[in-house]
Amino acid sequence: MNEQARWDMIHGLDEDLLKGGVLLSEWCSWIVREADLAFANGADLASVLTAMAGIETYLRSEFSQTGKERLSDLINLAQFDAQLTKSLHLLRKYRNKWVHVSDPWDDTTLLVHPQQYAQELEDMALLAAKTLRQVLYENQWV
Repeated sequence: MNEQARWDMIHGLDEDLLKGGVLLSEWCSWIVREADLAFANGADLASVLTAMAGIETYLRSEFSQTGKERLSDLINLAQFDAQLTKSLHLLRKYRNKWVHVSDPWDDTTLLVHPQQYAQELEDMALLAAKTLRQVLYENQWV
């Protein structure tokens, strides 16, 4: 998918999912812009990580009770539908694999099969871009 197709996908998600309005903190808006830029420019790992940061920031602004909840707790507190919750936990666990690499020197498969990781990252970046919008637009006012 080229850069224009990726921007078109983002705009298509906005057209399909945003029917009213949403209020986002400036922190969240900034992070979402960065996630969009990373996604559109094919920086798939950065896109996943930043989309998840945007999701977490939004969930903290809407559902945090103590300010100390883990992302998994915030996802559960939000009480989204089952499919969105499943996607969020999948993305959270995927992000954690990249953020918390347990053995950085165990890199043989990454070196031997980089295309496998690149395809997996692209697929997850697509899911992250879609899920980010689903979360942000879940509670709209009209």
